[in-house]
Amino acid sequence: MKKEQLSRRSFIEQAGKAGVALSLSTTVLPSVFSCNAAHAMVKNLPPIPYTQQPLPYSYSALEPSIDATTMEIHYSKHAATYAKNLAEATAAEGVNPANTSLENLLGNISKYTPKMRNNAGGHYNHELFWKVMGPKQSAKPGQRLMSAITRDFGSFEAFTTQFSDAGKNRFGSGWAWLVMTPDKKLKIGSTPNQDNPLMNVSDLKGFPVLGLDVWEHAYYLKYQNKRPDYITNWWNVVNWSFVSERFDTAAK
Repeated sequence: MKKEQLSRRSFIEQAGKAGVALSLSTTVLPSVFSCNAAHAMVKNLPPIPYTQQPLPYSYSALEPSIDATTMEIHYSKHAATYAKNLAEATAAEGVNPANTSLENLLGNISKYTPKMRNNAGGHYNHELFWKVMGPKQSAKPGQRLMSAITRDFGSFEAFTTQFSDAGKNRFGSGWAWLVMTPDKKLKIGSTPNQDNPLMNVSDLKGFPVLGLDVWEHAYYLKYQNKRPDYITNWWNVVNWSFVSERFDTAAK
């Protein structure tokens, strides 16, 4: 082979390698950094256990926004099944909860089966969901979270509208989220099914500050197909004290 042919071939090979490296640096790596940064924020908070925890209030405590029957079925049937299936998946796939936090499991969820993904996400999401709600709550976030909301969305009203729209417009089943990005900014988005922003497979990545379940089982008995009405009334039971403390701790 002639010298100029070798040089041309070498140039093409090197250019190809450079292109791959550039592609990785602009697509894959930011996702990894984002995921790692979100998990660093999680480390400041107590980990969510693999087992279902007691509901922090009675089934009827969130009425009239969420009725007692829906809460009982949601907690004792749907959420309990996620916890049960998660235990089966961890046993089958060699995950030891004593050595791997649920948050770290979610951060590497692409390594596991769909059963693990669906049920680890479903369990984490619901354990957080029960806590971001409560009876007789303040209508507004704490000062630090309110300042961040005003900074990133313009006003509290603009924030609630954008968040509500994320829940209303999520096609099929899923969740609406308020997340904190690695640069400590707030962002709104949604995920399908039981995915969440801690998962390395999620398009929306960040630290989950607030989450809303928009699966039909969360509202259908009371609201039927009127998801917007459910979301409007859900704001009445958001536990801003818990959400604000969660934000403050993660923002440190």
